[in-house]
Amino acid sequence: MKIAMTGASGNMGREALKQTLELDNVEWVRVLLSLKKKNNKLAKNLKKQYKDRIQIVRGSVKDEAACRALADGADYVIHMAAVIPPASDKSFQESEDCNLTGAVNMVNAVKAQAKQPKYIHVSTVALYGHRDQNHPWGRVGDPLLISPFDAYAMHKLEGERYCLEAGLDCWAVLRQTAMLYPEMMSANTKDGLMFHTAVNAPLEWSTSRDSGRLVKHILERDGKGEVDGFWKKIYNIGAGLRGRETGYDTFNDGFKMIGGSSEKFFKPNWLATRNFHGVWFADGDELEELFRYQQDGVKEYWEETASRHKIYKMGKIVPKGLIYLFLFRKLLHHKNSPFAWVKKKDVARVQAYFGGEEEYKKIPKKWKDLKIMAKGAFGDYDEMRRIEYTRKEGVLLSHGYDEGKPQSEWSDQEMRSAAEFRGGECISGYTGDAYKPLRWKCCEGHEFEMNPYTVLRGGHWCPKCSPMPWKFDSLAKKMPFYAQLWYDTHGKDENYIYSMTNESKASLGGGNT
Repeated sequence: MKIAMTGASGNMGREALKQTLELDNVEWVRVLLSLKKKNNKLAKNLKKQYKDRIQIVRGSVKDEAACRALADGADYVIHMAAVIPPASDKSFQESEDCNLTGAVNMVNAVKAQAKQPKYIHVSTVALYGHRDQNHPWGRVGDPLLISPFDAYAMHKLEGERYCLEAGLDCWAVLRQTAMLYPEMMSANTKDGLMFHTAVNAPLEWSTSRDSGRLVKHILERDGKGEVDGFWKKIYNIGAGLRGRETGYDTFNDGFKMIGGSSEKFFKPNWLATRNFHGVWFADGDELEELFRYQQDGVKEYWEETASRHKIYKMGKIVPKGLIYLFLFRKLLHHKNSPFAWVKKKDVARVQAYFGGEEEYKKIPKKWKDLKIMAKGAFGDYDEMRRIEYTRKEGVLLSHGYDEGKPQSEWSDQEMRSAAEFRGGECISGYTGDAYKPLRWKCCEGHEFEMNPYTVLRGGHWCPKCSPMPWKFDSLAKKMPFYAQLWYDTHGKDENYIYSMTNESKASLGGGNT
């Protein structure tokens, strides 16, 4: 097998490259490394370790020629490159170049091959937007209500949609969940990003090692012809029960290494109350049943991290007041911290992340007065995290059509029902091909073409309404598909439009009812 990869210097990519090269039937892996100075050493080390089994193309995913050179002659192309938060928060342009332009270039490079390689597109859980205790469980087909000002999610959504609509011969989209990686603790103590995490936000944590193992097992099993029905579908990369937590217990797990906890180091009003992204996957077992890649759990990850980085043990003997004062309180005033936005009266972001200044003032000052899902404030927490819980009525969102029907039996009825639930209509008749574009009209009167699979199974809808500017306040008033989730954390009287420039400047305007 001949494999091409982007993102090999990233957290998932490093593991995918390493584990893929463990396969005896892989002739070579070709990677695209940017011209950044740090990649000079990486390129040298890769050639030293893997010799002729590694091929290196130097360039950027925003360079069409580099992408074509990468895909040339490959049997599989795996696109993992991404600019993630906080880097995407700092540079809207870098996010667009990698997460959107890069995705477009890689898809086009695959299409340009005389014999198209099989294409794996790694997307993100961020597409689902914010969740809380009302609907912590999600699945493929749920509405894609990406959080306002999340440039990463916005560009990844557009990149995924381009992949789905490109008419590739053989593809799969993998929506990556929250990822645990070796340097996560140190990486997240340099920016105010950590305070974006809501206390009751559901998070399903997968390790970078498990994600790399998934790539390896896909290549291994598909190369042997052992996989049936995998391609031309979207999947969520889940982690199972051992990976399901909330923002609250995630902080507790990490801070335990240095003798602390959420309540020792934070105050309730330091953390955003909405506009995050995370979900527990009700369909995360689909990939696991096919490829058996889930081996790591959250507990094991933190134990391994503590044993690998002995310096964290020093934190247990340092007075907690000093850690609070010189690390977390200092980060509290970082320009990417929600608390700093409140103090600087960044009206747009305060509205997005709290619901406005008045709602921010209502946040309890003491932890004992805050309703915390992980402490059982909304029901048995252990029961809520088990997959069996999703069988209860109202736990999963509706997609607006008869999901009991297999895709092979879809008809005009499913198209009409799905469109009506989105406040629109399906203009053209269904041909029986889920990947052949139909004509749709949205609630705003925009007409557009999109594949039935992209709409019904992907959760995508009108490209003229989403993702930017963010006007979900007005759209939810006309779309039951959006309303069932949006009003978990937004008032029906909210009527704002959120906009952002390529300098990452945020603005807030009134919408139309």
